[in-house]
Amino acid sequence: MFNNINLFTQALGIEDPWKLDKIDFNKDDGRLDIYISHKRGSKFPCPECGEKSPIHDTKKRTWRHLNFFQYRAYIHAKMPRTKCTDHGVLQVKAPWAEPGSGFTMLFEAFIMQLATAMTVNEIAELVGEHDTRLWRILNRYVDEARAEEDYSTTDKIGIDETSSKKGHNYITIFVDLDKSKIIYITEGKDSSTVDSFALNLKSHNGDPKNIKKICCDMSPAFIKGAADNFSQAKVTFDKFHVMKAVNKAVDQVRRNEQSDNKELKRTRYIWLKNKKNLTKKQKKKLKSLSEMNLKTMRAYNLRLSLQEFWNIDDLTTAASYLQKWYLWAIRSQLEPMVEIGRFINRHWQGIMNYIESHINNGILEGLNSIVQTIKRKARGFRNLNNFMTAIYLKCGKLEFDLPKAFI
Repeated sequence: MFNNINLFTQALGIEDPWKLDKIDFNKDDGRLDIYISHKRGSKFPCPECGEKSPIHDTKKRTWRHLNFFQYRAYIHAKMPRTKCTDHGVLQVKAPWAEPGSGFTMLFEAFIMQLATAMTVNEIAELVGEHDTRLWRILNRYVDEARAEEDYSTTDKIGIDETSSKKGHNYITIFVDLDKSKIIYITEGKDSSTVDSFALNLKSHNGDPKNIKKICCDMSPAFIKGAADNFSQAKVTFDKFHVMKAVNKAVDQVRRNEQSDNKELKRTRYIWLKNKKNLTKKQKKKLKSLSEMNLKTMRAYNLRLSLQEFWNIDDLTTAASYLQKWYLWAIRSQLEPMVEIGRFINRHWQGIMNYIESHINNGILEGLNSIVQTIKRKARGFRNLNNFMTAIYLKCGKLEFDLPKAFI
């Protein structure tokens, strides 16, 4: 049943001068072995110049192929080396596999497809291969796809850091905000990460002068990196990070006050939410708290007021509004709110730039959530490069050159 040479020749797309010699099927071992060779006296193109050249010698090679039903399939071939008059002895490329790979291109394409929905550990268990071998496939395809990326039109980027594993280990992610895709990842979170991105941008036909808008948090490292590498860009401080800092200040006021007022205990999330997002129970509690003369309520009102700033479209109106808010904050006699007022003043221009740019890291926060899911599901990565590869696979919107036929 399994010795139909013509059937498998057509199914595998084997063409002259290659030929299928035999097929061995072993049900007990659960595998199918396909043996390929070449016709006697065949000549092959020189890998360097393409000139048909005689065979110098051959070497046996084996590749893992797509399963035949539930059985593992392997291709074995006597791979020739040509002897070119101009270029000497060179290895002929197998039409079914990439040089140096132990898998056929179709098997690799299958792995790439699985990687869109499964972790590498899950894939390794499914196909019966060591995960290290599978990572080599994924790393190669991602590297090749990224090498073809063109950033010549990229002009609006978002920058954010995220943890790569437990402890103080970080990577910095750069996102094309127009295309909602991660275009660069590097280790660390200091200003050198922005230097590294600028160099990578140039290697993909990008020009730092073309970057007109950058969105990031108020990290001094990112601010310095942006100033050093993207002098033409206006930096907008991400409104979510600004409000996060304000929320922290409000919560500090609550913590300071709750030692004198036990009613404030277990109310943290009431002050961090907008009123429309409160539960009925929380709304009732807020109403009762609002009848007290609380410092926390004053801080909360400052927070709600600043939230309105992000809805203003006119630059002059926005500047006037923010100035009044700043004066309110520093005169509040609430030390955490005084400090946040000074913080806003130090980052004034980057916050005001939002009124014109209307960019924020909402897209990046969504991608960051995916990154953390990747890390959690994988339960750790042997090395940082594998982690970055997994992120590019999920969030890089890369185009992979996957085979649609055997040859």
